[in-house]
Amino acid sequence: MAKQKVKEMSEQVQETQADSVPESISLQDLQVLLQIVDLASSRGAFRGAELTQVGAIFDKLNAFLSFIAEQQKARDEEAAKQAVEE
Repeated sequence: MAKQKVKEMSEQVQETQADSVPESISLQDLQVLLQIVDLASSRGAFRGAELTQVGAIFDKLNAFLSFIAEQQKARDEEAAKQAVEE
């Protein structure tokens, strides 16, 4: 019974995915994800053996978001500089 229910749900998800274009993930979504991982970790949602993997992904995501933020800041400063020159 449970296997049949899972199979039906899986088929419904596959049909929905085939009919629509997947929604994109924004930088804000990634920032929220980073906060969720941090919160879940602080509440003990992960076992000790899992923390290395969770920490590694957290560090990668944090580094990526920091890199993007630096690029956006540099782009904004360049745009402001060009606006002043004009």
